[in-house]
Amino acid sequence: MKPHKQLLFPVLLVTTALAFHSCKPRDAAAAISGDAAAKAYVAPGKYDEFYNFVSGGFNGQVSVYGLPSGRLLKLIPVFSVFPENGYGYSEETKPMLNTSHGFVPWDDQHHLELSQTDGQPDGRWLFANANNTPRVARINLATFRTEEILELPNSAGNHSSPFTTENSEYIVAGTRFSVPVGDKQDVPIDSYKKNFHGTISFISVDPKSGHLKIAFQLLMPGVDFDLSHAGKGPSHDWFFFSCYNTEQAHTLLEVNASQRDKDFIMALNWKKAEEWIRQGKGVKKQVTYAHNILDEKTFTATSTIETDVMELDGKDLKDMLYFIPCPKSPHGCDVDPTGEYIVGSGKLAALIPVFSYTKMLKAIEDKQFEGDYEGIPVIKYEAALYGEVKKPGLGPLHTEFDGKGNAYTSMFVSSEIVKWNIKDLTVLDRAPTFYSTGHLMIPGGDTKKPYGKYLVAYNKITKDRYLPTGPELAQSAQLFDITGDKMELILDYPTVGEPHYGQAIPADLVSKNSVKFFKIEENTHPYVTKGEKDARVVREGNKIHVYMTAIRSHFVPDNIEGIKVGDEVYFHVTNQEQDWDIPHGFAVKGAANAEILIMPGETCTLKWVPGKEGVYPIYCTDFCSALHQEMQGYVRVSPAGSNTPLQFSTNKKDADSTQNKN
Repeated sequence: MKPHKQLLFPVLLVTTALAFHSCKPRDAAAAISGDAAAKAYVAPGKYDEFYNFVSGGFNGQVSVYGLPSGRLLKLIPVFSVFPENGYGYSEETKPMLNTSHGFVPWDDQHHLELSQTDGQPDGRWLFANANNTPRVARINLATFRTEEILELPNSAGNHSSPFTTENSEYIVAGTRFSVPVGDKQDVPIDSYKKNFHGTISFISVDPKSGHLKIAFQLLMPGVDFDLSHAGKGPSHDWFFFSCYNTEQAHTLLEVNASQRDKDFIMALNWKKAEEWIRQGKGVKKQVTYAHNILDEKTFTATSTIETDVMELDGKDLKDMLYFIPCPKSPHGCDVDPTGEYIVGSGKLAALIPVFSYTKMLKAIEDKQFEGDYEGIPVIKYEAALYGEVKKPGLGPLHTEFDGKGNAYTSMFVSSEIVKWNIKDLTVLDRAPTFYSTGHLMIPGGDTKKPYGKYLVAYNKITKDRYLPTGPELAQSAQLFDITGDKMELILDYPTVGEPHYGQAIPADLVSKNSVKFFKIEENTHPYVTKGEKDARVVREGNKIHVYMTAIRSHFVPDNIEGIKVGDEVYFHVTNQEQDWDIPHGFAVKGAANAEILIMPGETCTLKWVPGKEGVYPIYCTDFCSALHQEMQGYVRVSPAGSNTPLQFSTNKKDADSTQNKN
């Protein structure tokens, strides 16, 4: 009968969740106070206080909102092709989506992290993870473009990622799925306990360029690493991870990975790991992974296949890794602004354990262990525990901080945000969410100095919040004012994709470095056309290179003839504008990819292989002037083997026009 008892608590959680949804408020709008609109209102022509970068989940992109307005400002393509601007379709950006598996046009984007200096966001870069085909991306916040994507070998389910140390020395990524690692890959699934391993990747960040490099990987026991955060201040040298499936189950995990009363928070001394590397304890392993970089001078990405990583085996190295028991199936793992308190959030726990960094060190010094887990010491629960938040709610997931001594935890099952005091662990306030909140975000809420004005709840279910749109509804974000003793819901707005985690930063930290246009004289693209006099069309065998310019409101050339069926045509379009927010688009009828959107001063390439003869229109797809509709032209395609001469022009009059006759 014991297994049935062990399943009782998850069943109770589900039952409670159903009861909660059946008893939801009849008028959810009643939760909004009278002055809420004024607090969230941003007048026309005025700017928001914060940029809020939000993961796109299953759409693979990053969305950018203004706070407090909730206005959607931009979608940044990262791990998925993006027809709006040709990302992943243009010849320049195709290499960004290359992997060791080939071209991968989609991924599942879960978490984001802003680059930091001294534990605070510095406005330079945003890092994003790809969960499905493990990768980490770096987005340049001067251009809001993905500049680099690094694939992670020996990894599967890159979920505990991409979290940063206090000065972005490293971006750290842990595996969600343990898998066979090394030469022996074809093994029975039921040999999980023998052959499967997790890994932790430490990715160094160049402090000037931001370029990424896998510094080393740690080989770990076969558990699932869920989330992580770096220490702060006194705990600067440490990283903390939530771990579940310590049962090492490989089937029906909802039952078989929920057997133990406690899983773990893993404490990792990354400074010690560096020391082991310096002492030559690492082993170079042969692997294959892609490293993709976009050059903002040439506007062209390159993909390089790397072939090795430095590996440390966690169980063989002392004074580096420790497990702390944490109830139950922990998800969130968060560190308060002082660096002293580590909060573990067990999805199936009825309390929130708060661990003390100071007590953890003392427990290690006094060897207060309850044994080991696959060679890694397990600290006694009580020895590291600061205290427990009692009866906080059902389904605690994630915690952020306001910098005033308070913590805020999302409750998935009971659909609420709970505010509690870090020192005395008492619950101070509860605010309902609509419904089943997952991640939450306070601007700077995971840093040394949170801004602490707003809180956003990213909810998984909307139900009655918005107009129905068939069987799938938009995800819901809800904005709370947290400046007072009580949380106040001031805005409710839909989001793009499925948001998991978000990061927010004061707008001026980003906008002061914003690029408004690219200087055309600095454009070093190999097919740049810096003026209309240089526009031309060149044949190289069956390849046609069109050196084209775009400016309000025409292309040069806009009439092209002599292209043949089956030719590979490369339209290299250079936007001649030198003004802010004047992109030009380019599309050709029948192209089997997408348009391209070319920023001022940039060159971008669209490949087109015509399949049949005819005259094909080309046109600008981005409204650019009063004569935008007139920004068009034609390309004539003749049969393969024909003798139609290659020629191009702009403003050439008709052969039978009156002007020519005279």
